[in-house]
Amino acid sequence: MKRKVIIIISLIYVLFMAALFVFYFSKDDSYRYLIAIGGIICGAVPLILVRFTKIKFNMPIMLSYLAFIFGSQFLGSILGFYGLGWWDTFLHFLSGALLGFVAIALFERMTHKQARHDISCWLVFLFVLSFAVLGGVLWEIYEFSGDQFFDMTMQGGGNTDTMIDLTADAAGGLVIAISAAIRTKRKFEKT
Repeated sequence: MKRKVIIIISLIYVLFMAALFVFYFSKDDSYRYLIAIGGIICGAVPLILVRFTKIKFNMPIMLSYLAFIFGSQFLGSILGFYGLGWWDTFLHFLSGALLGFVAIALFERMTHKQARHDISCWLVFLFVLSFAVLGGVLWEIYEFSGDQFFDMTMQGGGNTDTMIDLTADAAGGLVIAISAAIRTKRKFEKT
């Protein structure tokens, strides 16, 4: 059932972005139709994963991913929410939280259930926070590289933009890391 829901929502997003591509291409709006192409690709990622892997999907992560790309690509870039000033920071906070959830899922898949009793809640905290911050750092390297090598303006505010983005990523990851550490501690105190 989860796979079907992911397929349906992803297909809706891909078709929505495809319609936007056609619309903006016909208007010769290259900025927006290129974003729509990116939306088609990003929306197809869950479809490709469902089709070519046997990964059991964490529904909240997949829905959060699709909501995030909708907020970034459609609301942020196509509708211009990035012009609000706070939208980029809000999305970086959400991406930090989303990466924190991904870290929890990875942690649970990479450790044996019996071994988790011996793992400190502080290690879980550090793993989740570090994973979220690493994701933010890699994104900022991507933006910096685009600006340096392709004469783009992804880091509109330069160092200030980068530091605000990294702080927001860290804050989002911190919220999830604290929650994961508390949950881990409570879970293993009961046993």
